Amino acid sequence: MDSDDAQSDRLYYVVVNSEEQYSIWRADRDPPKGWSIVGEKAAKPQCLDYINSVWTDMRPLSLRQQMAAAKH
Repeated sequence: MDSDDAQSDRLYYVVVNSEEQYSIWRADRDPPKGWSIVGEKAAKPQCLDYINSVWTDMRPLSLRQQMAAAKH
């Protein structure tokens, strides 16, 4: 098996941090400190599709909160 085959079989988790920023992380590794697993492990394209569907505002949570507070 070459490295391309190994990567196509690789599974990932979607992870999210406290700023509601999303990423993917290899399922065979623990997520980095400060990141939590969201959902089940899946192939990379499915994880990226999920992120595209839920992460509609790229601004970090703290910035969104500051901007909302400034409006009041």
